[in-house]
Order: sequence, then C-alpha cells, then structure tokens
Amino acid sequence: MNNKLKNIARTGLVAKGVIYAIIGILTFLAAFNLGGQKAGKLQVIDFLEKQTFGKVLLIIIALGLLCYAFWRLTQATKDPESLGTNKKAKVKKIGYFVSGLIYLGIGVLAFLDAIGFANSSSGSSGKNSSFLATDFGLTVLGIVGVILVGVGIYQFTRIKEDKFEKKFSVKALSEQKRKKTIYNSAYFGLASRGVIFLILGFFSIKAAFTSNPNEIKTTTEVFSFIEESSYGSWLLGIVAAGLIAYAIYTFMLAKYRRFN
Repeated sequence: MNNKLKNIARTGLVAKGVIYAIIGILTFLAAFNLGGQKAGKLQVIDFLEKQTFGKVLLIIIALGLLCYAFWRLTQATKDPESLGTNKKAKVKKIGYFVSGLIYLGIGVLAFLDAIGFANSSSGSSGKNSSFLATDFGLTVLGIVGVILVGVGIYQFTRIKEDKFEKKFSVKALSEQKRKKTIYNSAYFGLASRGVIFLILGFFSIKAAFTSNPNEIKTTTEVFSFIEESSYGSWLLGIVAAGLIAYAIYTFMLAKYRRFN
C-alpha cells in the first residue's frame, strides 16, 4: 500500500476521532448539567460552525471526513489490505462501503454548510416520511433495525475477541502503558457504541412492528432515552465517557495503525 493512501487513512481517522470526542464531551457535560448538549454527528457540525473561525474548522473537518470516506470506500472496492474474497471478507467490505457512504454524506454536508449552501440543523429526521409509512418502507425499517442490532452485538464481540495485534504496529504494543491505553479505550469505547447501536436497532424494529415511523430514534434521542431511565444521568455520563474513550482509541489508531 502506498504512503499516500496511508496518509489519507490516518487523516480520516483523526477527523473521525474529533467527531466522537466532541460528541462525547458535549453529551457528558449535558448529562450532569454542566453545559454542553446531547449531540450526534450532525449536531457536531452545527457546534463547530458556531465557534470562532467556525467555517474554517468545518472545512478542515469536512476534508478529514472525506478522507475517511475515501479510505473506507477504497477498502470496500480495491481491497488494499488483501482481505480476500471469502464470506467474512465480503461482510467486512459491505460494512466498509456503508461506513464510507455515511461519512461521505457527513463530509459533504459539513463542506456545504461551511460555504453557505446547507444548514445542518435545519434538516428533518424524516420520521413522518410517507415512504416509511408504506409496507415496503416498514420492511426496510425492520431490516435496518436488524442490521443495527447486529452491528451493536458485533461491537461487544470485538471486545472479547479482537486482540488488536493485526491493527497496531509492534512499536505501539511493545510499550506496556501505550498498549494498556489502546486496549482500555477500545473496550470502553466499543461497549458504548454497542449500547447505542442496540437501542437504535430496537426502536427501528419497534417502528416496523407497530407501523409507526415516529418510533425511530436519532442518536440524540437515544441519549435522551438513556437519560430518562433509572440513574439516567449517570448512565448517560458513562456512555458519553465511552465515546470519548473511543475517540482516544481512534487517535491511537491514526498514529499507530499497521497497514497490511
């Protein structure tokens, strides 16, 4: 793999880490009424826009996210790390492709927002879409829900099975303190992501079975759902801290990732 593609991947991972760090910090502060807000990826774009030199920040993060999207789509279509063509590899490539499309959309939105052609906070969640209310739309919701639950379960599976030897360089894992940081941040971060995906999937499936698209929840609404449960503020704070941990893991991955 050439150095240009490696640098694109590392740049993209840094941008992804920044997004998760902001989501985690803002949500953690909101959980304990210290300011902040319950935020998803789109709310991060809005948050960045409001900062000093917000347009510049948006352009920088947009370029980073586009790098990440390019890396994921390259993984899906060009197989730069020689994953192969077996069933497991094909599933991974499908995941990379979907991830690439999602971050491509967020990156484009951030860029358009920076140059004044979009407004990240004005969009509708689409819950009242007539398409989602049709039989076909509800079927799609159910399938998406099952996929999200599967992704959530996969996050927890990685906590148990993924030892990271294939992802990180020998240098990264040779120093005990650094290795501990990588492992702990990954375990905590993946667990938080798993919880979020499971809840998103549950409500998507519920929307399909009840024929009510309004049951769908966004990431910010998932945070509100957690907060409204018993010990909600503490649970939300733990999930938010986990997302900060995931950001740390992503930053470590950006610096020490081994490309096969």
